[in-house]
Amino acid sequence: MNINELLDKRGKLWEQTKEFVNSHQNEDGCLSAEDDATYNKMEQDIQNLTKEIERQQHLADIENQMQKPVNTPIKAKPSSVNDEDVKTGRASDAYKKGMLLALRTNFRQITNELSEGIDSNGGYLVPEEYDSRLIDVLTEENIMRNLATVITTSGEHKINIAATKPAAAWIEEGQALTFGDATFDQTTLDAHKLHVAIKVTEELLYDNAFKLESYIITQFGKALANAEEDAFLNGDGVHKPLGLFAATGGGTVANSVTSIKSDDVIDLVYALKRPYRKAASFILNDKTLASIRMLKDNNGAYLWQPSYQSGEPDKLAGYSLHTSAFAPQDAVAFGDYSYYNIGDRGTRSFAELRELFAGNGMVGYVAKERVDGKLLLPEAVQIMKITGKSGGSGSSSSSGS
Repeated sequence: MNINELLDKRGKLWEQTKEFVNSHQNEDGCLSAEDDATYNKMEQDIQNLTKEIERQQHLADIENQMQKPVNTPIKAKPSSVNDEDVKTGRASDAYKKGMLLALRTNFRQITNELSEGIDSNGGYLVPEEYDSRLIDVLTEENIMRNLATVITTSGEHKINIAATKPAAAWIEEGQALTFGDATFDQTTLDAHKLHVAIKVTEELLYDNAFKLESYIITQFGKALANAEEDAFLNGDGVHKPLGLFAATGGGTVANSVTSIKSDDVIDLVYALKRPYRKAASFILNDKTLASIRMLKDNNGAYLWQPSYQSGEPDKLAGYSLHTSAFAPQDAVAFGDYSYYNIGDRGTRSFAELRELFAGNGMVGYVAKERVDGKLLLPEAVQIMKITGKSGGSGSSSSSGS
């Protein structure tokens, strides 16, 4: 007999017992000895049924417990013991895999993870690892990112610059001190949009052996670096950074020459104030460098000294020298370029380049970034302008030589 049957039987017996008591009570409400014995027998039967019900319920509970698994199955992916190590958002592996899938399918397959990085201007924010690798390529290809001060901003960045410098004065003992009012200028790093495009053949795109991720990062890095460096050196500040060589807002023009002589280089060095010379270096075009390699000082020593150690720049007049294909051929800069500030706004993004290469078996991508650059102190960079053809076999030294 199962539990339900026992429960039903006990219920019926209980009703019979109540009916028996009600029908066999005398005028005083008591049972006779014989009826009392019958009642006790009925009550004992109810207790026995109750014990049997409890016993079967207990057995059922044990049976259910025995059927449960010893260990709870792991339904989630194992995670790191340290919750701080769990990467989320653009730093997660899922986001990076989603970006690679989007690139390989020309953004036709978009996973849910990429929804966390939708750019307001279209496209998807690059994974943090990609962004870090892009910056590495930019730094390798772009001399200004190595020399300037790079700031990452989330909005418009304002920089205060001292317009007046403190002056010291001698005073007699007991004389009142005088204080001048300090004034400050303010410059703003904005966010200019830069778009660069690359293309990949469809055969390479669908070839899983082709390292699409590294190819795109390298190509985008070089393209962005070239565009940036041109702007950081020559930009006019209109919808782009203000360049180091800009006529207005760039470095200070120290002198103008028709052809470069040794004395001109020395004059340029000492046109820069001594505090800036401590971290100063030259920036010039490769073709300009070719014209000054043979310049000598009064002692017959060449001003240009090649580097004999990997990673060390060449020297000109004892100072480091950097060349760029984007530096103007009619100017040479000498200064401390840490006073040139580069402001990276937000995060770079990738997007498909629709229809531009349709029909020729190519797939296009575009990378977007927002960046600005300005020279905060024009006196920190001195410029020598070359109005004529640069001198070749440099004269020995002074203008009198």
